[in-house]
Amino acid sequence: MDKRSVKIMVDSHSKKPVMLITGASSGIGAATARAAYEEGYRLVLAARSANKLKALQAELGDDDSVLIVECDVQNGDDQKAMVEQALEAFGRLDSVFANAGRGGEPGGFSEADPEVWKDMILTNIYGVGLTVQHCLPALRESKGHLLLTGSAAGRVTIPGSMYSATKWAVTAIGYGVREELRGSGVRVTLIEPGMVDTPFFDKPPAHALKPDDIARAVIYAVSQPSHVDVNEILVRPTPAE
Repeated sequence: MDKRSVKIMVDSHSKKPVMLITGASSGIGAATARAAYEEGYRLVLAARSANKLKALQAELGDDDSVLIVECDVQNGDDQKAMVEQALEAFGRLDSVFANAGRGGEPGGFSEADPEVWKDMILTNIYGVGLTVQHCLPALRESKGHLLLTGSAAGRVTIPGSMYSATKWAVTAIGYGVREELRGSGVRVTLIEPGMVDTPFFDKPPAHALKPDDIARAVIYAVSQPSHVDVNEILVRPTPAE
């Protein structure tokens, strides 16, 4: 292969868009990584589990297009380093999917373990806020796309659910950051799944969405032309008979 052919390949590779996904090691995050890779994205995959990220990277089979970063979204230094590594590797961020989250446990407000609440609140709200804060400069530069994993639980009242409360907060973050970014060219989309068969559950729910269903919603949002801002996508399972 001559030098000109190599340069053409490098230039073509560098023009591929870049998507960063938190909570990328399993569930919706991993499914979205696979879907985005098929669409030609270069990927920055972040999660606490380095081993699961390495397995996903090997599955995708292209180290040059897939950067993995061990990151606890509750840690601001981790998130800062995540963005720095992404920009060092790829020079830009076109889409950021703030997807990392954790579920709740039974007990309602009367009996639930407050330590579980604390971890969930720090992941689902504080962690999302940190992702937004650290990624916004790069998204402003690229006039990119910010996506947040909300939930159908963030649109309805669920008795005794702190998880629902955290997802109401994510909805508010999405609305608030969209107003902050108005006129910047950055788009903001809330992805709001109903019940999804993910590692949140010890046993798969009888009637649930699949992670791939949510990945398709993400790809739909980011594939729209730049003048189209898909504000929210609510995805629920078809009701059982």
